[in-house]
Amino acid sequence: MCVVAHPDDECFAFGGALALAADHGIETYVLCLTDGQAGSYRGDADSGEALGRMRREELAASCKVLGVNQHELLDYHDARLEFVSFSEAAGRLVERMRRFKPDVVITFGGDGGLNTHPDHMVVSALATSAFHWSGQTKRYPEIGAVHQARRLYYVSTNFFLPGRVAPKPIPWTVKLDIRRVQKRKAEAFRQHTSQMPLVEKTKADFEKYGVEEFYTLVATTEPQPARQMTDLFEGLT
Repeated sequence: MCVVAHPDDECFAFGGALALAADHGIETYVLCLTDGQAGSYRGDADSGEALGRMRREELAASCKVLGVNQHELLDYHDARLEFVSFSEAAGRLVERMRRFKPDVVITFGGDGGLNTHPDHMVVSALATSAFHWSGQTKRYPEIGAVHQARRLYYVSTNFFLPGRVAPKPIPWTVKLDIRRVQKRKAEAFRQHTSQMPLVEKTKADFEKYGVEEFYTLVATTEPQPARQMTDLFEGLT
């Protein structure tokens, strides 16, 4: 289960992991909290609503390229996630975790990712709380049977985008070789036609650094030492 803030996060940040999981027959679910109406790049949309409709379609197209089994886009306002009711929003994530029953949850870290977006930071906090609360009987007892995912990962990075405030990335514990799905990740990004200036602006960086994705294991169901891995599912049955 991949929890993101905006359409294009799923491929820009997590595309390699999602495509590799699909290739291994692992069911994947992308949960996106906003439709990206406040994006700087707006394609030919003449209103926020039009851009939101466009980006919903782009998310669906990107998920299809990545082999995502399910995707869902919620109704929160882009660039305003910090003002949502935390308990209500976390409860919506808990409901979906209990329904989908993921083994692994991937999301942003508190650094906000490559572009240090505040929405990414809030998604990190919401997904982290939902990861823990989904498995606790005292939290949201009215929302389905409890389910405890086995691992929570934050995406990290080994490079910074030029012209952006550099994030303070979490040291990674997983180096994911995505060379065999790198073209598919790029193709998924190109489905976001409204964001084409961003696609072109970052193309050279992803060609140079994009053969790997980096993740940090931040929570598990069993106590264990931190160790370097090459697979998000390593050791899981």
